Amino acid sequence: MNTKPTIVFVHGAFAESSSWSGVIADLKAEGYPMIAIANPLRGVQYDADYLLDLLHTIEGPIVLVGHSYGGMVISNAVDGASNVVALVFVGAFAPEPGESPAVLSGRFPGGTLGDTLNPVMLSDGNKDLYIQQDKYWRQFVADAPEEQASVMAVTQRPIAELGLVGASNGAAWKDVPSWFIYGELDKNIPAAVHRFMAERANARDIIEVEGGSHALTVMNAVAVANVIRDAVNETVLAQSR
Repeated sequence: MNTKPTIVFVHGAFAESSSWSGVIADLKAEGYPMIAIANPLRGVQYDADYLLDLLHTIEGPIVLVGHSYGGMVISNAVDGASNVVALVFVGAFAPEPGESPAVLSGRFPGGTLGDTLNPVMLSDGNKDLYIQQDKYWRQFVADAPEEQASVMAVTQRPIAELGLVGASNGAAWKDVPSWFIYGELDKNIPAAVHRFMAERANARDIIEVEGGSHALTVMNAVAVANVIRDAVNETVLAQSR
């Protein structure tokens, strides 16, 4: 019997599913079933429901991995998916019910995202948010080469404003074991906020990457993959007992 869980990756705002490519490449040889979902970035509950529809198609245990705003999504997509056995937060939000990304990121000083945003008004009255391309490198992925960051700036996907100000309804980390990894120099979500959330969640492991930016999946893919391995290995051991 194959005891390997399916790993489901959920990207955050200002990124897209290929941002997981380095992590996936590092794990692929070990034969883990993997899916990198295209997160709609329309609002926490909408995105969580979209993810949950996918989870319902997966048999066997699931490890959910969320980056940035993707942590909001995985925290709200577990009800109705009892086969989710581990959560990995990669520079990600881990909210209590009632908390939004805007509230959490401002809990401690150091975040500078608001000053870099470019709003785009939509015909339905809503608003999409991008990071200004000339500010993307320093804000989102300052530890990457500038040329690489410039490509990411062009391919970034916007998040609906509701996604950043909308409150969480769930806190899956209260019932599902969690692992946290984040960058020391994260400018979207300050390191102090990550530490607070990880300690509040009583995480199995907490790793702060020295010099790491918000985009850990890009520049620290091996470190992220190793945390996922730890989560998978603990899950497999628990199942075998």
